[in-house]
Amino acid sequence: MLKLKRIALLPTATFGVLLWNDVPFAVTIERAWLLNKKGISCIPTGEYVCKRFKSAKHPNTFEVTNVPDRTAILFHTGNTAGDSQGCIIIGEQFGVINGKAGILVSKAGFGEFLEKTTGLDTFNFEIV
Repeated sequence: MLKLKRIALLPTATFGVLLWNDVPFAVTIERAWLLNKKGISCIPTGEYVCKRFKSAKHPNTFEVTNVPDRTAILFHTGNTAGDSQGCIIIGEQFGVINGKAGILVSKAGFGEFLEKTTGLDTFNFEIV
């Protein structure tokens, strides 16, 4: 099971650590909590099911399903909360980019996420 443990809720971003079977392997950045508003807020804490998702922009990822009043919440690469429209961005370490708190080494972190989910079409996901 994949778990996201949120560790810092700032006015501009939400930071977390991803755990696979309770072992940390990557960091995350999301939008700040703005009452689950579509496109500008991170999603609520809770339990979800992730399903494999493919599109032209995101050909190999997963969508977080059963999010109240939301769809198309994806895992993908990026560096700051501004790179997300409510999705979860994965990286390898926290850092500062152009004066803004963010995450670094995103492609490697996302690659590790894809390795962990190889062969899966769905998995359980918890945000705490």
